[in-house]
Amino acid sequence: MFVDHAKIQVKAGDGGSGCVSFRREKYVPRGGPNGGDGGDGGDVILEVNDQLHTLLDFHYRQHFRAERGGHGQGGNRHGRRGRDKIIYVPPGTVVKDANTGEVLTDLILPKDRFIVAKGGKGGRGNAAFATSTNQAPRYAEPGTKGEERYIELELKLIADVGLVGLPNVGKSTLLARVSAARPKIANYPFTTLQPNLGLVKLNEYESCVMADIPGLIEGAHKGKGLGIRFLRHIERTRILLYMIECISPDILRDYQVLRQELESYSPTLLKKPAIIALTKMDLQPADSWWEKIPDLGLPVCPISAVSGEGLDQLLQLIRDKLCKLQQEATAVELL
Repeated sequence: MFVDHAKIQVKAGDGGSGCVSFRREKYVPRGGPNGGDGGDGGDVILEVNDQLHTLLDFHYRQHFRAERGGHGQGGNRHGRRGRDKIIYVPPGTVVKDANTGEVLTDLILPKDRFIVAKGGKGGRGNAAFATSTNQAPRYAEPGTKGEERYIELELKLIADVGLVGLPNVGKSTLLARVSAARPKIANYPFTTLQPNLGLVKLNEYESCVMADIPGLIEGAHKGKGLGIRFLRHIERTRILLYMIECISPDILRDYQVLRQELESYSPTLLKKPAIIALTKMDLQPADSWWEKIPDLGLPVCPISAVSGEGLDQLLQLIRDKLCKLQQEATAVELL
């Protein structure tokens, strides 16, 4: 089961209390203070694990607590620091404060870490308070409380290519044809109820990750259909692949609906490099389809995921776009 949103409670460990203690040795009736300090509480840490691809684990467990620090002891023995609680999340996890909605961090790369709740400080023992005028202090500090908060986790899939289209245009069929992914395929709208990822081989040495996003309809940015729940996954993709049926009665309108929904959700999505794939070419009479294609301002590739027509040309277009993006990124790094 794919889960891309979770709300959890985290509690860092409390600091241990300092100790009030005095030396008790033979022939030393009034020994000095030797109470040790308390140990710090453990932190709650989020860490990216690239073997995870969903937030499903948080569907079954919502409360996480780090270990408290040990109390100080006599003989200047300090309390042990509490063990940290490490929570593993998939790459692409956005962490928000559940009460304010503030974005705390965006965890993308493997081994990325973020302390989401800081452990309390251990209190000082009475030995720390001894002075020339107060050589036998009878008090020590309690440890401070560890941070406690509710956080929201949102997963945004990380992929090279995001498939964008109206329902039932062949996105899942394409992903199944060019990768080893096996999304559900059927001849009715909203067959895909969750994003699917597939590894696509571009040539002998290169590959890319393709994401099949559930179909968009007009009003998706307001939550209509499956709507806004999955639009956020498109934000992570490097390239958008608009998929439009070549047998649609109005190809231009279909394209405009997709663009409007992306723009309404986030205008930056329209700045991503994009390709248009005209699907289901096996259903189009060979002598008439091209006359219906308006100038859409983007590279257009007619394909059939069923017959395989045009797929080599599409994968080459995708490879060229990705190579150009990589070259641009390298040039920026060198500046």
